[in-house]
Amino acid sequence: AEMAAARLSGTENRLVSLPLSRIRVIMKSSPEVSSINQDALFLTAKATELFVQYLATYSYKHGRGKEKNALTYTDLSHTAEECETFQFLADILPKKILASKYLKMLEKEKRDGEVGEDNDEGEEEEDEDK
Repeated sequence: AEMAAARLSGTENRLVSLPLSRIRVIMKSSPEVSSINQDALFLTAKATELFVQYLATYSYKHGRGKEKNALTYTDLSHTAEECETFQFLADILPKKILASKYLKMLEKEKRDGEVGEDNDEGEEEEDEDK
């Protein structure tokens, strides 16, 4: 049986592109996981690979990829934002914004946090700062 398992794992490695050892490390990083069955490891790797393929294909088809004949980060982040299936990736694939715009957003959040949202004083304070 061990010989068959060894042959099988050699075949499995050719059926997936992602490194099984890395996927095992990621799976083991979860405190709930104590041991990992070879079949579960292989299926997780294959499912991840197919998911990434689906995300890339969808993003390419629905983005500007076809125009440029390339898949861009913007295509991926647009998919995460617009497609309900991929919205759980929105934090991982955020829209790119300029650092200056991000800093302004942080400042606004900080001001909104200090002054109540219903309070009009926030706008007056903003004018004084200018």
